[in-house]
Amino acid sequence: MSADGMGSRGRVLVTGGAGYIGSHTVAELLHAGYDVLVVDNLINASEESLRRVRELTGTDERRLAFQQVDLLDAAALDAAVAAGGPFRACIHFAGLKAVGESVEQPLRYYKNNLGGTLNLLQSLHRHGCRKFVFSSSATVYGMAERVPITESAPLSATNPYGKTKLFIEEFLRDLHASPHGSSEWHILILRYFNPVGAHESGRIGEDPSGIPNNLMPFIAQVAVGRREYLSVFGNDYPTHDGTGVRDYIHVVDLAQGHVAALNKLEGDAASVGCVAVNLGTGKGYSVLDMVKAFEKASGKPIPYKIVGRRPGDTATVYADPAYAKQFLGWEAQRGLEDMCASTWKWQSQNPYGYRKAGS
Repeated sequence: MSADGMGSRGRVLVTGGAGYIGSHTVAELLHAGYDVLVVDNLINASEESLRRVRELTGTDERRLAFQQVDLLDAAALDAAVAAGGPFRACIHFAGLKAVGESVEQPLRYYKNNLGGTLNLLQSLHRHGCRKFVFSSSATVYGMAERVPITESAPLSATNPYGKTKLFIEEFLRDLHASPHGSSEWHILILRYFNPVGAHESGRIGEDPSGIPNNLMPFIAQVAVGRREYLSVFGNDYPTHDGTGVRDYIHVVDLAQGHVAALNKLEGDAASVGCVAVNLGTGKGYSVLDMVKAFEKASGKPIPYKIVGRRPGDTATVYADPAYAKQFLGWEAQRGLEDMCASTWKWQSQNPYGYRKAGS
């Protein structure tokens, strides 16, 4: 860090940085010596997360700045990029992310996720920021037939949310393939598996609006008494206990994967081009494995009911993380016990997330 208290590695633009993965990544960027400008419309996030990140990292608004901007507002976005830069790179998290909601409101998802990304890319190009890390998802593999899933597996998203991730990946590949793109743009596409867990302090964590779409926050809300029971979608899959198996990755490991991606872009951009990398652990846990582990971590019973399968769910999904280790020098460090313990610490200390009870 420089003498004036500013980071010595330059400034990074983080879209959606007030959200779950974004806020943890911002904390890791600050620890790594970067300054950060977060732009977020706060539709599914809270500025309180950034206040707590400043508290945890001992930084102020000079090193972690915030602008409430919707990426669909091209003029406001461009003004924020122009005023906040120059940027060493951009990490793009912003977007709607609920699979079920995307099935119900596909046009909203296409407009928001695709339109916002196009505005962002145009603004970055205009202002000379062409190192880009995209928050993609294992949903781009669709109904993957083989595990572990490598980066060369066929791409075939099965819902509008996953399709927006896949289409944005196509934007980025086409941008890089354009006449000047290969020499100017350096792009890393990070395909996440199932992020869980929270910061070790318990001060920042996952705070979904409304009914959680993901397993871990639902289990945590049952444990803390906000919900009566967990619905388990199917117990007749060809797995060790009949429930679906997924690759769960600790959010701090995931955040550190983004720092590794920036290190790659900073130190070896010429070898990057436009590259996709899986971020997962290579291990699979079933729904009931997660329930039992969380009961142990929290000391609370997790009542559950078996209900019918959800359309489109597959039995087993987990990553082959070998390429991330080879290419980025990164691998997940935290196991299931830490995932559950950190989630419980966050949820028990913040039973209503960043909101107060009754708000």
